[in-house]
Order: sequence, then C-alpha cells, then structure tokens
Amino acid sequence: MEQPIKILIVEDNVIIADDMQSMLEEIGYEIVDNVIVYEQAEEVLKNHHVDLVLIDIILASDKTGIDLGKHIRENYDIPFIFVTSNSDRATVENAKSVKPNGYLVKPFEQQDLYTSIEIALSNFVYSDKAAASAAAVEDIAMSNAVLKDSIFVKKQHLYYRIQFDDIRFIKADNVYLEVNTVDKKFLVRSPLKDYLEKLPKNKFYRAHKSYIVNVDHIDAINSRDIMIKDTLIPISKDFKEFIISAMNS
Repeated sequence: MEQPIKILIVEDNVIIADDMQSMLEEIGYEIVDNVIVYEQAEEVLKNHHVDLVLIDIILASDKTGIDLGKHIRENYDIPFIFVTSNSDRATVENAKSVKPNGYLVKPFEQQDLYTSIEIALSNFVYSDKAAASAAAVEDIAMSNAVLKDSIFVKKQHLYYRIQFDDIRFIKADNVYLEVNTVDKKFLVRSPLKDYLEKLPKNKFYRAHKSYIVNVDHIDAINSRDIMIKDTLIPISKDFKEFIISAMNS
C-alpha cells in the first residue's frame, strides 16, 4: 500500500498553521508535526521521517525560515517550500540563496498548496539537477557510483560505501528506497527498477513490486513470504517459483 507524503509545517501563526494542516490532511497528506520555531523544526527533522517541509520565512525565533532552509540544504536530501506573506524583491532574493523547491505567497487556496507540493516533489525526484551547480554534478555522479563489489549511498554529508554482500533487501517507500544492510538502514531517492539495474544480477532479484532481495540472505520461505533475518517479505508468484526451482536444482 502506498504511504502518504509526510509533511512538516513550520509556521508561527497558529491559525494559518491549523488551516494548512486541515487542507493538507483533507487532500491525503500526513502531517508529521506543526511547529512554530527553527529549533522545534530541527528536532523533528532529526527524529522523524519527513518528505517535504513547508516553511514560513518569518518565525517566532531569532532564526528565520531562510536559516531553516539552509539547514535542510546542508543536512537533508528533501525538498522544502517557502510559504510567506512577503513577496518583495529583497525577501525573494534572500530566499533564492538557499534554493527552495517552491515559493507560495499567502493567502492561497487548497489547490495552490496541492499544486506547489506536487510540482516540488516531482521536480526534486525526477529533474536533472546537474545544471544547478558543480557540487550537484559531483553529488549525482557519486550517488550513482557503482564499484565492482559495492555501491555508494549518501547519508547527510557523507557517502557510505556498502558492500553488495551486506545488503539484505531494499524496500520501496513512497519516493524513497530503504536500503537495509546487516547493520544499518539508508534512504535513497530512486525508482526501484532503476536501482535494481545497479546491483549484481546473480544476487539481487525483484521479489515483489515493492522489494528487491539479496537471495544469499534468505533464511526461510513459505507460500506467500520469505524471511530475511527477522523480516517477513511478501513475494510474487514468479519469484516463489524461481526460488523453489533454484532450491531443487
């Protein structure tokens, strides 16, 4: 089942924030939290999975929404949209410095909010960001880097080299892939079928529309699932037949 987009609202006007939350929940988004200051937003981002952040530029603290946008750019690989009453040239120029994925001016309608979010998510996932800067080019190259026996996965500021043998399974979760290794989990933005192409074909198979598994880590199987460590993973009919055939060969 597809999971709803998880959104963090950072808005110091409680009435506007509650209205935004009602609009978003009515559309089908999930609100992770609704906070009023930079420090609260920082804590939510650190402890929860967030797909997108809606940020008012003027907050009830010394640090502004632009400071928060900069923090997100430096520490998280997620899109954010400024939602503000300020559309003067100076504010817009200042906002542009942290490269938001959208800029929505109050007052707005539910449809405006929906459109801004969907376009921001779509562009963030599918656009070619190589033209943004030389640093972005380097990021894309590294995130796609595959070595003979391993792959690089980005987590905050660092690229972690993961041995193929250490990857147990990969689960599609909305716009993310959850790469499960023997001791860690990593979130990657990629379609499941594209990621499968980067992995060794003799080890990794698409066991289900939402899962890639490393067959070397399969511990048990029944008519509907396989078990990897303590995780039950649903399997397709074709994959079950493939595994049973391999076991009997």
